[in-house]
Amino acid sequence: MEHVRDVSELPKAHLHLHFTGSMRPGTVLELADKHGVRLPEALTDALTSGEPPRLRATDERGWFRFQRLYDAARSCLREPDDIRRLVREAAEEDLKDGSGWLEIQVDPTSYAPRLGGLIPALEIILDAVETTSRETGLGMRVLVAANRMKHPLDARTLARLAVRYADRGVVGFGLSNDERRGMARDFDRAFHIAREGGLLAAPHGGELTGPASVRDCLDDLNASRIGHGVRAAEDPRLLKRLADREITCEVCPASNVALGVYDKPEDVPLRTLFEAGVPMALGADDPLLFGSRLAAQYDFARVHHAFTDAELAELARQSVRGSAAPEDVKAGLLADIDAWLTAPVS
Repeated sequence: MEHVRDVSELPKAHLHLHFTGSMRPGTVLELADKHGVRLPEALTDALTSGEPPRLRATDERGWFRFQRLYDAARSCLREPDDIRRLVREAAEEDLKDGSGWLEIQVDPTSYAPRLGGLIPALEIILDAVETTSRETGLGMRVLVAANRMKHPLDARTLARLAVRYADRGVVGFGLSNDERRGMARDFDRAFHIAREGGLLAAPHGGELTGPASVRDCLDDLNASRIGHGVRAAEDPRLLKRLADREITCEVCPASNVALGVYDKPEDVPLRTLFEAGVPMALGADDPLLFGSRLAAQYDFARVHHAFTDAELAELARQSVRGSAAPEDVKAGLLADIDAWLTAPVS
């Protein structure tokens, strides 16, 4: 009988997880209570029922609604202890799902006002990541992300900060928020600073907008990874370019459906990307709002796109190869993936 191996035991790397979006629903409710934060009813209902909120971000109003819920959850993070709890719980959830390496994405600007400034905020986050990684055994690093809704000068400041902390756990530089706002090329200087400082360039592209936004990430930002990238499936030449250059796309299938990028799970072009040879790293994006974590993305590929265990193992290998993990960590995870695949099925 096929498809009996447990995907939560398949070793993998998690390359697309946002900081606030990684929180457990119960944690948001507890922190809101602790700090006297009044959450929007739509968020409270979703968190208490276990049903993700109905979101559709393909129009401006829908994106604003998503962002409002996200900002409300983030407003519950007010003290260093809250940050430490989030990081610890994100690691525990990832370990349960078979992750051996996690790169968590954060814009420290969002937390700076409550944590004493930009540098203290990043240091609190990095300390929490370092401690959690040491205590749980999960390889864990940080990707600092600029916000494309803000001025490109802010992105440059963040890029310099990220480079300064490259020896403290920062491995990459990203660009998040609504792709329809701001041109990628406006942020070229920030990405140049990050790349010169040895950081991986991983901007978002090809989710809410089409293949052109992926091309812009490659041409203007010299991206080595693409956050999402699924819309590249609409352009065969772009698919070939991604495959030839081995640019990993951090594909978040459940998120794509939750945000209305695709209507049905079967519409997410996992097969198109896979068969074109585009490396993929499946990610959970924002489990808090989308309702599913890392292993569920592999189940998504199995259930809705008939990926075999051998193909799921290859997806896991691609996630590891696309990561910023040290070579010995990659080698260990790749060996563990082979062991998962060759182990006798009970």
